[in-house]
Amino acid sequence: MIDRYDLEAAALTPALDRFFSLAESKLFSLAEDWDSERGTPVFTEAGKYTSRGWTEWTQGFLYGCRLLQFDGTGDEALFASGRDDTLNKMAAHLTHHGVHDHGFNNISTYGNLLRLAHEGRSKDLEENMRLYELALRVSAAVQAARWSDTADGGGFIYSFNGPQSLFVDTIRSCRILVLGHHLGQVLLGENDRRISLLDRAVKHIRATLKYNVYFGEGRDIYDVRGRVAHESIFNVNDGQYRCAATQQGYAPFTTWTRGLAWGLLGCVEQLEFFRDHRRSLEEVEDGAVFIQEMLAGAQAMADFYLDNTPTDGVPYWDTGAPGLYQLGDYLNRPSEPDNPHEPVDSSAAVICAQALLRLGSYLGDAGTVYTQCGLKTAQSLFNAPYLSEDSAHQGLILHSIYHRPNGWDYLPPGKAVPQGESSMWGDYHAMELAVYLQRMIQNQPTLYFYG
Repeated sequence: MIDRYDLEAAALTPALDRFFSLAESKLFSLAEDWDSERGTPVFTEAGKYTSRGWTEWTQGFLYGCRLLQFDGTGDEALFASGRDDTLNKMAAHLTHHGVHDHGFNNISTYGNLLRLAHEGRSKDLEENMRLYELALRVSAAVQAARWSDTADGGGFIYSFNGPQSLFVDTIRSCRILVLGHHLGQVLLGENDRRISLLDRAVKHIRATLKYNVYFGEGRDIYDVRGRVAHESIFNVNDGQYRCAATQQGYAPFTTWTRGLAWGLLGCVEQLEFFRDHRRSLEEVEDGAVFIQEMLAGAQAMADFYLDNTPTDGVPYWDTGAPGLYQLGDYLNRPSEPDNPHEPVDSSAAVICAQALLRLGSYLGDAGTVYTQCGLKTAQSLFNAPYLSEDSAHQGLILHSIYHRPNGWDYLPPGKAVPQGESSMWGDYHAMELAVYLQRMIQNQPTLYFYG
């Protein structure tokens, strides 16, 4: 992917300033115009946010964007709006036992509120902080209860498809479990059996790395190092692994790039957490081995991403998408969102950009290539054709894809593939990326989900 090694984070300052400037009015407008009776905004159609009934997994991103805009700019009005909507509208998500998305919805809202208070950025009082902590503890326990055991003695947080289904993107929900454990929460089971949230997070991560991530070790004839299966299927009667599968990718044996992106970012954030919380690592069985497992998985996924992404860091929606061959030597030139064969997915790029920067920082000098690729990707995303500069377009980052196999993405007139639209998760992760970079440039404390 990379074609240069001399990028400096500070050079992104003008682009970040413009991003925050554009985001302010768009976030205010969406907050004022969106009718919550319509559900939650998910992605745009012709520049306007629309809902999509499946689960309300993007509501936390809607409010979290405002909190991150405050983080980046100090906009008190957006902070108040994000906090008020969190307190008034997010309670149902704390006890929602039907989804695997607690690490998305509730870290993005209650988690950001608690972090900002601990950092002294907000003026929240002690009683508000206790409320945020309670919300996160409840969410963590509810998420940990969504559990399937595996035949090898492990287990996983099962997806909304049911107890047979392990999604690679659920690894980012492990943030809520380790944070809940850090705050002192346990899950009480039958007969008051105390179940460790940390243990469940570790087992879930290990299951994801074992079954959803490939390491080039001959597991099957499609075993390419770093390739990721969106879903793994298990026999719920005995916990035996059955097969790879996918919901939003092209095929079980291709890599849906956004799934890889969330798997990679989830791994790297856990590496950071356990680096900074050694006592928690001491509670993990074979803790040193666990760290090596996560690092090996993160590097395998990162390397696969770099090998299968165009030179500007923005990938196509699936590395095995059937129309890619018609694009010729597409990996050795910048991505082309306006092409007639396959769409790019900028939301995978914004997630991966943050993951690559974090991995590079974690590895130090050994991670230079990841840092440089993260900066290159960010440079692409915060400029045309990916930055949404039209004030009439409600999105922040263009050319995001939601569910290509289901045909849910908006197809502009005269175009052969979806393009030019935004998603709530893409915009939220762009906000995270912008705040992360801003803090890096200004030598401020690093943005961590655990504060």
